[in-house]
Amino acid sequence: MNGAPCWVSLISHDLPVAQGFYTDVMGWDFVASTLGSNFSVAMAHGRPVAGIGCCAPAASPPAVWTPYFAVDDADEIADRVRERGATLAVGPVRVADGRAAIAADRDGAVFGLWEGTALVWSVGQDSAPARLDLQTRHAFEAAIFYAGIFDWAEPPGGCTVDYAEDHVRVRLEGRTVATLRGGGIEAAADPRIRPRWIVDFHVEDGARAAAAAIDAGGESSLVPALDDPSKDAFVIRDPDGALFTVSGP
Repeated sequence: MNGAPCWVSLISHDLPVAQGFYTDVMGWDFVASTLGSNFSVAMAHGRPVAGIGCCAPAASPPAVWTPYFAVDDADEIADRVRERGATLAVGPVRVADGRAAIAADRDGAVFGLWEGTALVWSVGQDSAPARLDLQTRHAFEAAIFYAGIFDWAEPPGGCTVDYAEDHVRVRLEGRTVATLRGGGIEAAADPRIRPRWIVDFHVEDGARAAAAAIDAGGESSLVPALDDPSKDAFVIRDPDGALFTVSGP
């Protein structure tokens, strides 16, 4: 579906260490990918849920989870990114049977584009990403930016956008697949936190995952769930510092 989240990936500093951490925390298995020995695909209950790779230490950027959005024409979307004052960092380049690009929006939040056959997540099941959360300075300005790039709500049948008092929800077939949150620039909730896309993974037991993260050399903290403040979620950093969240059913 054009404009819908379709994949997430992590570039780590040490692939075996990263694989061991996410096996302990998320229960994932790993299989080889078509991108070479430095990349693998995480599997949950036999289904692919994420990609994890590594770069040479001298060239390795900060470890970060990056969401990818499906597009019909990577070149066209890359042009839209540049036209709207954002940054196209990589590509579009040929990757296996598709084409990919990495960009940063006007506030610096990093995201990817994917042109090609996209894997379909069972949203909220089997440790697949339950949703994506954009932490940004101004949710409504961000919504205009991304809607212009990905044609959210145009034409009917794709992703729709719902505006609430302090956030924007992106929905696909009745499910929330992304949430954009943040106030005005002068009223940012925490100016120390840079704008970023945060991947939220579904788990059966968030407390167990958080404890496993600490045992495996990461960090975790308890926070109110973004989609329901009456529930708990856990912010986790892996040993490389890559941040993600886990939430329960």
